[in-house]
Amino acid sequence: MATDRLELLYIFDPLCGWCYGTSPVIERLADEFADRVSVTVLSGGMITGEEAGPIRQMWPYIQQASQQVAGVTGAEFGAAFQELGEAGAYHLDSEPPSRALTVFKQLDPLEREAAFAHALQRAHFAEGQDLNDPATYAALARAFSLDADEFLRWWDNDASRQATQHEFDVVQRLGVQGFPTLVLAHGSQGYVLARGYQPYEQLKAGLEELLRTIDAPSR
Repeated sequence: MATDRLELLYIFDPLCGWCYGTSPVIERLADEFADRVSVTVLSGGMITGEEAGPIRQMWPYIQQASQQVAGVTGAEFGAAFQELGEAGAYHLDSEPPSRALTVFKQLDPLEREAAFAHALQRAHFAEGQDLNDPATYAALARAFSLDADEFLRWWDNDASRQATQHEFDVVQRLGVQGFPTLVLAHGSQGYVLARGYQPYEQLKAGLEELLRTIDAPSR
């Protein structure tokens, strides 16, 4: 194997239903390939700025898509999330949960960002929690054995906002067309592993093939 560290970029958005179906797959890959590949989760900023707004504007599409995601991936969309959508007032904005992931990557010493990304999405899609509410992140921080007060101090500051916006800009410069996208980075090279959802066995086989391709010139 080449000596350069291999990095699997999981480019997602916290409000993306297909990413919600993909996140447990990425979490499993991160565990199984931990000794060969590091996993970095990048937030894409799917719904931000002028596009952010009440969920009622997108609820018919979200409801239809969530049924499709559940059928294909087995992801659970809970009753509380359905109630949130039907009520219509919930403010959809990718920035606050993306900022929580930015903070988590700074504070967590165990490289568990794939697990945190999945937990963020479960809080929203399965449990109907408010991703604009600091209390949601305090609870998630405690679940990952982090100090909740420290987490919220980092979450509610301009440096974290700027870092999150920078991550959105990075994803845009990468030319990502949709979420989820997976890219295996090796030095200055990037190899697209998947665009859109793929089941675990398919992604694992694709990753193994890419690793063999990268390894071959060093033999």
